[in-house]
Amino acid sequence: MNIIPVPRVAVIVVAAGSGTRLGASAPKAFVGIDEHSILRHALDGVASAPSAQVVVVVPAGREGDARTEAEAAFGDRSDLVSVVTGGDTRQRSVAAGLAALWADVECVLVHDAARALTPPAVFARVIDEVMRSRAGVVPARPVVDTLKRVDGAVVTAAVDRSPLVAAQTPQGFPRELLVTAYADAVDEHTDDAALFAAAGHRVRTVAGDDLSFKITTPADLDRARHLLTPSRAASVVPRIGTGTDVHAFGGDGPLRLAGLEWPGESGLSGHSDGDAVAHAIVDAVLAAAGLGDIGTHFGVDRPEYAGATGTVFLRRVRDLVAEAGYAIGNVSVQVQANRPRMAGRRVEAESVLSDALGAPVAVSATTTDGLGFTGTGDGVQATAVALVYPLR
Repeated sequence: MNIIPVPRVAVIVVAAGSGTRLGASAPKAFVGIDEHSILRHALDGVASAPSAQVVVVVPAGREGDARTEAEAAFGDRSDLVSVVTGGDTRQRSVAAGLAALWADVECVLVHDAARALTPPAVFARVIDEVMRSRAGVVPARPVVDTLKRVDGAVVTAAVDRSPLVAAQTPQGFPRELLVTAYADAVDEHTDDAALFAAAGHRVRTVAGDDLSFKITTPADLDRARHLLTPSRAASVVPRIGTGTDVHAFGGDGPLRLAGLEWPGESGLSGHSDGDAVAHAIVDAVLAAAGLGDIGTHFGVDRPEYAGATGTVFLRRVRDLVAEAGYAIGNVSVQVQANRPRMAGRRVEAESVLSDALGAPVAVSATTTDGLGFTGTGDGVQATAVALVYPLR
């Protein structure tokens, strides 16, 4: 058993934003940069930084997805991570993160998941300066653009940029001072350092990093993708995944297989509806996109999927893959069973499965000549192969 040291540092990763300016169909933190989401890249950076409690703040309904990303990033250290639901403003989301801190935390870092490529060294610099100075600490970069003051479209004056810096995250603070500042705050502030300063506390700076830019617009997302995938030729190579699923006869209710109900046939047992065909497709698609497996996203620890149909799984995996920056090319799935007889409903099954997945699904079927559990009629097995390709 691993003994995890109790840290005195905590990192609140704010990932509750809608990402309206990014123009994505999912909350910004769950949009894919490459095979991984913005949130996963942010958590990879936090996991490589000095050891800390980590609180991830996400929109309502995305808590399970965030937990999956955290487990992938932290591995056997995932006990350090908790996931909480954010509020309707950034300030309320940070307050929710503060409420989840362990009692002995002394230094709190607040980090925007949208600054997904922030190097671990920035976290270390902020922590060291907070512990040394007991002040608020902001990583910052010099302003390099020439600045102008304007009235409408008319330039009225030049602005001296020498005393200006561009603030980044993670921003660090002594825990008690930040908690008190949040409790007393009346106005909304643009960042935590502004709220902290408004409470009368000092804020210092340390060196930030050019990689700590904030992913806000589609152009920012393209920049992040370019940095992570220098070779465009390599980035457009499609990916292939395989999946296999097996379920035994004996479940309650009618048989559901290949997205269809089969009257007069015994049901398959399982946490959901036991649709081995749909489940094999899910596993193949997730494997192709590098997103784990069906147990990761729909396992028995997810009660909301108890009894769910295979088409529900397919629609959800379709969204997961899109958020990770991939599109599904096509899927081929083979059913191995003595019954039901697929031939008469193959085209119908292909239509239902393709509609749910949002990509062509080809279905075939075979028997095993009386061999094995499928040959004796004890269950159904399905094997699928899926192709996905990056959205570039």
